[in-house]
Amino acid sequence: MTSQPADSKVIDDALNSLSLVGHAIIPAVIEPALLAQTREAMHHVQERIIAEIGSARLARAGELGVLRALMRYEPLFFRYLGIIEILEIIDRTIGETAILHLQNGFVLPSFPANETPLVFQNAFHRDFPRHLNGYLASVNVMVAVDAFTAVNGATLVVSGSHQRAERPDPEFMARAAIPVTCEAGSLVIFDSTLWHAAGANMSGRERLAINHQFTRPWIKQQIDYVRALGDEVVLAQVPRTQQLLGWYSRVVETLDQYYQPAENRLYRSNQG
Repeated sequence: MTSQPADSKVIDDALNSLSLVGHAIIPAVIEPALLAQTREAMHHVQERIIAEIGSARLARAGELGVLRALMRYEPLFFRYLGIIEILEIIDRTIGETAILHLQNGFVLPSFPANETPLVFQNAFHRDFPRHLNGYLASVNVMVAVDAFTAVNGATLVVSGSHQRAERPDPEFMARAAIPVTCEAGSLVIFDSTLWHAAGANMSGRERLAINHQFTRPWIKQQIDYVRALGDEVVLAQVPRTQQLLGWYSRVVETLDQYYQPAENRLYRSNQG
């Protein structure tokens, strides 16, 4: 599934960078064969979402090529929840009871210079817009399906802007932001309180990526993956993937569900 597990020192350095400046890169984690399958699968998902939701409704959402609930359309995307390096990053930051807040694909379109429409993605924002006095509640792991370059809209980050109560000055962010450039198959990791934005893609080609956001299990998911996928699909996954999908942190609906032995409870113990 991966080219070769990343050296432990690479992950140590990435975690130190995550703490100090709010972001880090683990290079060349995903093997080319999986990347090729992923590109094909993302375009297939995009076609299915357009057919199901309709171009007009998607346009009203003000998004640039965002693909939500990837696993609902293509089982291949479950594989990303088993990448060793991703799991180690989660374990050493959020913990083993972390859940998947979102898994969104990006098919970032290219526009001529100065013609990229202004939407939420390319305005500076935080994916976890709350300051909890330094408490790390959410981490993003973005897979660079294509190489990230300054020309194709690599994510812009404001180093050191994470874990701050106040929004930095917008003009300062515009001057200080740097593109996170990396080769295809790399992992871009950032504290979800980091101020960042999608860059402008002027390459003449789409840029593909998958953004994963992982949170403490008591934080609601963007999409209820258990309900979206169905019990049968979730139970077909390995236990760790079930954990990430939120299988062990569900909300009970009845007293019968509440008064169950510990091993049968929807919200398991030690979930936070």
